[in-house]
Parts: sequence; C-alpha cells; structure tokens
Amino acid sequence: MTARLPVSLAALATSLSIGVQVADAASSYAADPQQSRLEFVGVQAGADFKGTFHKFTAAVEFSPDALPAAHLDVQIDTNSVDSMDKDRDGTIRSSDILDVAHFPAAHYVTRSITKTATGFTASGALTLRGVTKDVPISFQFTPSAAGAKLEGTAQLKRLDFGAGQGDWKSTEWVGDTVKISFSLILKPKT
Repeated sequence: MTARLPVSLAALATSLSIGVQVADAASSYAADPQQSRLEFVGVQAGADFKGTFHKFTAAVEFSPDALPAAHLDVQIDTNSVDSMDKDRDGTIRSSDILDVAHFPAAHYVTRSITKTATGFTASGALTLRGVTKDVPISFQFTPSAAGAKLEGTAQLKRLDFGAGQGDWKSTEWVGDTVKISFSLILKPKT
C-alpha cells in the first residue's frame, strides 16, 4: 500500500497541474469580418465626420480569468478607409494623411490587459505610417454561446503619427484628435 501512495500523489499532482494550466490559458478567437466593425470620428471644419475601415483582421487571446495570457493583434488595411465622402477619402489615402501607397497597413498589438471597474484596459502600441506610439484602449468583453463580443474605444492624436503633412499639418480645418470605436464579433479559432 505504501508503494501505491506516491503514484496516487503523482497522479493527483499531474491532474492538478493540468487544471491550473487550463485555468491560466486564454481562449483563442478571430473577429468575424462580416459582423465586426472598426470606426473612427474626426473633426473637419468644426464638425464631426464618421468613417470606417472595411478590411481588418483581429486575433484575440482572451479570458477574464487569464489576463496575463490575454493578447489582441489587429491588422488594418488603410486603403479600406471610407468616410462616406469620395474627395475626403482621396485626401485621407494620400501621402499627406495615411499615405496608403507606402503604408498599406496599420497594426495594433497589446502588451498587457488589466481589469477595471467598467471592463478592461489594454496597454498597447499602434503602428501607423511607420510610427509606433502607445495607444490604450478601453473595452468590454461579453461571452456568448457562439463566441464573444469585444467592444471598446480609444483616442489618438493623428499628428503624433505624421498623419498630417503639408496643408494638413495644421489643425485649423482638421482636428488632431481621432476617436476610435470598435465592435468585434469573435468566433473561436479551431
């Protein structure tokens, strides 16, 4: 009987270890491109204007109980910008603003995620026009039977990223602050 005890303890320790690893793991998701949205609000001539990016991908590793393992990675096709004004979109895509010919993608990746009183805050960096700057985001995570929903907001200064050259460097007609909002419908990765 004494010989069996260490084997039983070893088996118990192994099962406990596996249980801890599962609890510490974040679930893997990808944003459903048909149902997810990535939008922004800028200011032009003193009035708000809205826009969206139609093409982006988001890989999400997240579980509220495993925040050290949580991670967001978003790739944005900058050429897919749509502010519902053809002339403005041409200017936004030009070398003076997003310069999509030289920088066809923007990239956001988190370093850490923490719990807050109203949801979660991600500390991460956005690379836009070849410039990388910290941009925190606030978000809520709602699990569902089919996956989850991740909704949130961020704010950035376009001039910090060089998105404003020539006449557009001035904030007289186009504001510096850009507000971001997103709603990601997440499906589990298989």
